[in-house]
Amino acid sequence: MSTVEAPLYPIAVLIDELKNDDIQLRLNSIRRLSTIARALGEDRTRSELIPFLSENNDDDDEVLLAMAEELGVFVPYVGGVEHAHVLLTPLETLCTVEETCVRDKAVESLCKIGSQMRENDLIERFTPLVKRLAAGEWFTARVSACGLFHIAYPSAPETLKTELRSIYGQLCQDDMPMVRRSAASNLWKFAGTVESAHLKADIMQMFEDLTQDDQDTVRLLAVEGCAALGKLLEPQDCAARILPVIVNFSQDKSWRVRYMVANQLYELCEALGPEPIRTDLLPAYVRLLRDNEAEVRIAAAGKVTKFCQILSPELAIQHILPCVKELSLDSSQHVRAALASVVMGMAPVLGKDATIEQLLPIFLSLLKDEFPDVRLNIISKLDQVNQVIGIDLLSQSLLPAIVELAEDRHWRVRLAIIEYIPLLANQLGVGFFDDKLGGLCMQWLQDKVYSIRDAAAKNLKHLAEEFGPDWAMQHIIPQVLEIANDSHYLHRMTLLRAISLLGPVMGSEITCSKLLPVVVNASKDRVPNIKFNVAKVLQSLISVVDQSVVEKTIRPCLVELSEDPDVDVRYFAVQGLQSIDQVTMSS
Repeated sequence: MSTVEAPLYPIAVLIDELKNDDIQLRLNSIRRLSTIARALGEDRTRSELIPFLSENNDDDDEVLLAMAEELGVFVPYVGGVEHAHVLLTPLETLCTVEETCVRDKAVESLCKIGSQMRENDLIERFTPLVKRLAAGEWFTARVSACGLFHIAYPSAPETLKTELRSIYGQLCQDDMPMVRRSAASNLWKFAGTVESAHLKADIMQMFEDLTQDDQDTVRLLAVEGCAALGKLLEPQDCAARILPVIVNFSQDKSWRVRYMVANQLYELCEALGPEPIRTDLLPAYVRLLRDNEAEVRIAAAGKVTKFCQILSPELAIQHILPCVKELSLDSSQHVRAALASVVMGMAPVLGKDATIEQLLPIFLSLLKDEFPDVRLNIISKLDQVNQVIGIDLLSQSLLPAIVELAEDRHWRVRLAIIEYIPLLANQLGVGFFDDKLGGLCMQWLQDKVYSIRDAAAKNLKHLAEEFGPDWAMQHIIPQVLEIANDSHYLHRMTLLRAISLLGPVMGSEITCSKLLPVVVNASKDRVPNIKFNVAKVLQSLISVVDQSVVEKTIRPCLVELSEDPDVDVRYFAVQGLQSIDQVTMSS
């Protein structure tokens, strides 16, 4: 092949593969566009590759999606920002296809390119593209146009800005609900680029039109941008223009709109002063907590702690707490689970007395809930209550419930309790812990579920770190070593896991005298899984014990295992021997 023909090869391959019936070949070709562009050079990429892609009418959405994504990072391959405009043509075509994800990716890529383009190119090339899409006959073009205004607007001259605001206003009143939905979801982005005077006049008028739309999908997207829009306005304007809409929407006939209000209400509070929150938003929020749709109550319950944080404790106790009591007995388990995940955070807000009198009974009822996710969510946040009511009261009221949950039939609940034990141990102190929870920690080592046994072994390590090696030597080690004679091989494997974790905490002396003999004895077990775990534990103990013990005890044991009939046992034994050699060489 001659040197003149050589550069033609990549584009020829690309064209062949893009026309191939095999979708995977077409996809691979599109994903190699950057490689091909580098091979062609900037000039030929602009003059050949981009026009070819513009004319390519592939009907497979996956290929079009890949092309839309690739073109978004193509600016360096066409000669930098001064030539970025050549990428607009193929992306404009992709903005009109029927598949939503292709259009969204094309809009995203256009925004990336537009944010890099020079001001002159934005005015002369990008803005006309936005206007063409906004005037498109097919609704898909108009849907895509809504996501591009915030890029075109800032650099436009005054007359063009007026025209762009007018066009966006028309899109907000388009005949097609899909276009109005897109206008509603992108309004806050566009609003962020519009001058303050026009924001209050034009943008707020568009917002009000969208909030009165007869389609609930349009109204809920208008609500979604409320908080972002409110933060662009002065607090008094926000209270005058957005607050009435939100209060009205909290009673909307569509539960989806009310659900969106429940999600957005707290974010809107940040844009308002304390007075509108107390007089307007609080009653609206209470209504949502008592909504007849479970989905709305779930969204509202999930924000209860955040909402209480912006209220005074008195208002929270007076208005929110009665609703929380009702929600803790809600007929929907998902509402109770949503409440359980946040209700503990109310304790610091309400203070010690209110927590003891009002919240503690709610915690206890949720801890005994029949639905495991509710119990799980309460357990994972217990430390927030500790800080408020103190350990004495916690141990009296919550500990019986915790002991009961330690034997819960759902293993994830048991796991959450185990993960909470080190924190509880720290706060209860050694004496109390031994009386109430010590036995449970040993019981979990023989659980039916592997994740529980593994977490129990890690838990013993945390307890040994918390209470010290002397305590562990007295309360943990003897009971752990008893498992060596257990008839179930999985329990014996848990013992090895516990030893590998406890060894570094207990130190060289106890490891050599108490733990190592058990491990060496386990190397003669009849189960191969035990033997290769012995090899792994011995390898982990090399750094814990003295070199003399390694040579006298660990090496002979590993040598014996390296001759085992089982291939896995031999593999891990050899790995252990290699670790010993590395340590010997380095020392």
